Amino acid sequence: MQGIIKQINISSGGIPKKQIASAYVSNERVQGDDWNNKKVHGGPRQVVLMIANETYQSLVQLGYPVFPGALGENFTTEGLPYAPIRFGDTFSVGEKLILRITKLRVPCNTIKVYGADIGTHLYDALARDGNPESPHWGAGGFYAEVLHEGTVQAGDVITIKND
Repeated sequence: MQGIIKQINISSGGIPKKQIASAYVSNERVQGDDWNNKKVHGGPRQVVLMIANETYQSLVQLGYPVFPGALGENFTTEGLPYAPIRFGDTFSVGEKLILRITKLRVPCNTIKVYGADIGTHLYDALARDGNPESPHWGAGGFYAEVLHEGTVQAGDVITIKND
């Protein structure tokens, strides 16, 4: 199972994040990225947030004015199905970066700037309970920790290592 890193995004805190061509990813952060609310965001188990470009396409079809980076992800992926992803899955990205999925992203109120009910299309009670049968499983994104640091570039392949 694989896809590509369509876009890499960073910000000095908050959303949207801006597109960059490449970034070094350490055990602590994506280089150049920061968080406004450090009590909720960041930390070693939430170094990278990835969201599927397909999620953006669905939200745009529903009328939400979103674009890659708008929801605060570091990596916008494309072609990587999120439904089969589980906590603990590991991914290689580019030549050296290795990530492990740690948790679902619970959308915060900040994203309501794009629509008051946008979160209902990204997360539900089943997802909250860790049930991958949720129709919204992974739609809000997955957080990952870094097992091996490395540089990532837009267009790099992201591949699950444990299938």
